[in-house]
Amino acid sequence: MLILLLLTPLMTGVACRLLYRRQKAMEAVNALGALVMLGLTAAVVVVVVAVAQDGPRRAAWDIFYVDALSAVMLATVALLGTAAALVSIGYLRRDLDARNVPEGRRGLGWYYLGLHAFLWTMLATVSVENIGLLWVGIEATTLASALLVGFYRTPEALEAAWKYVILCTIGITFALFGVLLLYYASVQSGTSSLNWTTLSANAQALDADMLRPAFIFILIGFGAKAGFAPLHTWLADAHSQAPSPISGVLSGVLLACALYGILRVHAITSVAIGGNFSSNLLLGFGVLSVAVATPFIIVQRDLKRLLAYSSVEHIGLMAVGFGIGGALGTYAALLHLVNHAATKGALFFVTGDVVQRYGARKISAIRGVLRAAPLTGWLFLLGLFAITGAPPAGVFISEIAVAGAGLSGDRLRIAATIVVMLLLGLIFAGMLAHGMRLLYGTPSRMRGHGEANRTWRSDLPWLAGLAPLLLVIVLFGVYVPSPVSDLLDDAVAVLTPLSGTAGR
Repeated sequence: MLILLLLTPLMTGVACRLLYRRQKAMEAVNALGALVMLGLTAAVVVVVVAVAQDGPRRAAWDIFYVDALSAVMLATVALLGTAAALVSIGYLRRDLDARNVPEGRRGLGWYYLGLHAFLWTMLATVSVENIGLLWVGIEATTLASALLVGFYRTPEALEAAWKYVILCTIGITFALFGVLLLYYASVQSGTSSLNWTTLSANAQALDADMLRPAFIFILIGFGAKAGFAPLHTWLADAHSQAPSPISGVLSGVLLACALYGILRVHAITSVAIGGNFSSNLLLGFGVLSVAVATPFIIVQRDLKRLLAYSSVEHIGLMAVGFGIGGALGTYAALLHLVNHAATKGALFFVTGDVVQRYGARKISAIRGVLRAAPLTGWLFLLGLFAITGAPPAGVFISEIAVAGAGLSGDRLRIAATIVVMLLLGLIFAGMLAHGMRLLYGTPSRMRGHGEANRTWRSDLPWLAGLAPLLLVIVLFGVYVPSPVSDLLDDAVAVLTPLSGTAGR
């Protein structure tokens, strides 16, 4: 079943590319393939949860390995990826009508191939057991997504794509040094393996002097891809220049996949070295990321860059949660990962509609969205309040959980939590001020495209993609369903026994 899941996006992407001359057929294959991927992911997750007592699932000569932590990532990637595939249909139709798609329908074929290849790289990345293959997977996500960042082929888009490739490749080179040092430590201990199950079982035999620089290199390397400050400089350009459905996937799950790689090594390092070495580094990068994002959010003039810097803030908050550690800190950070993916994905998808209507990304050029486009305006308002942590959205619950874990920790974690909460207050005020300017006032002239041909039928794919994300945003703010909570508990169990006692 796992192999079929991994084959589905590849087959979908190739089929879309072959069908580019028949646009409706291509769009139908795109939607069907995404829904099949989501269904297969749900089946894999159910198997992992239902038979957890029998151990994780393996496939293809033990190359692929899915435990509860992998299952959380698979579900998040599949949910947001499916939503992006559906939202892309109407979004690209309007771009095509306005002749904004390079090569016309042929360009659409390349887009859908790129989107599903991108989803495949992320699914594969979180499904492998070997840390070397994980490194390959994260590099593959860069190559697949860079083509989508530069999709419009404008000078700004091409510059953003090259900047993204160069900076993330430099980062991934640092991570490679870390992986090599980790393997050297494994050889010295007699295990000679990069499988994290083997490394975890023999963690106390690993050379601590090798693991310290290994973790630092991996944290810097994968941290550049995750968007940690000060390694985040590619992020705002890439998010702002990519098509909005791609921006949602970049922000919601690509950053989380890189963080996933750090967490796997963090779990091993914590046991091998003891104390809070890796936890403190995560905590430090997390606080720094939130602090660096704050002024950029407050003074931002570009709508999509505003959301990009919000992603730096939230990936930092996840790092703070994992740095706090313990069962509560880890659970809170994992829940925040899921909440952020759904909320930021939905907000980018709605923002894409705003940008298309007004033909502008500058906040000063967009006014009166609630009056001019009520449905879009109300959805944007919901997403804005949700992403800033207003109750009763899911982000509010996970932020409160992170704060609770931090305030029950040692002095360092209490101090870090207080600083982060103060910064989140400033961010809330800044985001709200930007949002009110957009939503209220005399509507600006809509200089975008697609308004003349827009009907409720043309918006159906957009609404279908948003619906499950909105459900997660609202539902998780009130109640986390038992199956989801159980899966998160199992994922915490993967990390907590190996993550030290930082939060306890």
